[in-house]
Amino acid sequence: MTIDSHQHFWKYNPTKHPWINESMSVIRRDFMPSDLQKVYADNGIDGCVAVQADQTLEETDFLLHLSENHEFIKGIVGWVDLQDEYVDQDLEKYSNHEKVKGFRHVVQEEPDHNFLLRQKFLKGISCLEKYGFVYDILIFPHQLGAALEFVKRFPNQKFVIDHIAKPYIKDGYYDGWGVLMKEIAKQENVFCKLSGMITEADYKIWTAEQITPYMELTLDAFGPNRIMFGSDWPVCLVAGNYSKVKQLVVKFISNLSPSEQVNIMGTNAIQFYDLK
Repeated sequence: MTIDSHQHFWKYNPTKHPWINESMSVIRRDFMPSDLQKVYADNGIDGCVAVQADQTLEETDFLLHLSENHEFIKGIVGWVDLQDEYVDQDLEKYSNHEKVKGFRHVVQEEPDHNFLLRQKFLKGISCLEKYGFVYDILIFPHQLGAALEFVKRFPNQKFVIDHIAKPYIKDGYYDGWGVLMKEIAKQENVFCKLSGMITEADYKIWTAEQITPYMELTLDAFGPNRIMFGSDWPVCLVAGNYSKVKQLVVKFISNLSPSEQVNIMGTNAIQFYDLK
């Protein structure tokens, strides 16, 4: 199966989604399963993991409801307040829903560069393993140092880095990002998504050649068994259509063995998220 390991749904609301700025006006509208099903039919995608875009329990319930009514949504990554002393109650509740696979916090927007290392957050993360939940790490490169210390504290917790840690491709930022990506990849419980790359480049003039070095380092560091394709639809639409996003990765991995290509385009996501 070909699995998109990272996409979003939302009913657009300017108050709830202030991050969708003027330069991203093309995605200032609703994006729902009926929209994505058409895209997947045209691009040979069998299923997906839907990831939170809003930091509320209502968001998690919204995604859960969609997943229960659309078979192609194989799993969801929701949100709970991991800093809440009673977070275990929410985790226990969601553990009764098979399609809830894990959680994410929008750490990239936290002004505290060491947010991941704060005691309340660490306590919440420590509760995930007993329920079999994974955690998606959404950060910018300047937070990679804290993320490295963070994952080392939980060697048995499954983590995945979203969007290859969002390197500043538009600015040619590479070495500082690359050093820490190589270090964090040494932790075998950490995976990485080949996603969200074209929106870190210049929306209008990006090229595959510009992005390839970042994919090469990620593949070299994590290997073909710990990286997975993700589209970041519909956010990707500000810089390119779905076909362009998929082909960027498909072409990049075309020299790998057939089994390695299958792993990156589906099997790794199925195993990491325990998709049915």
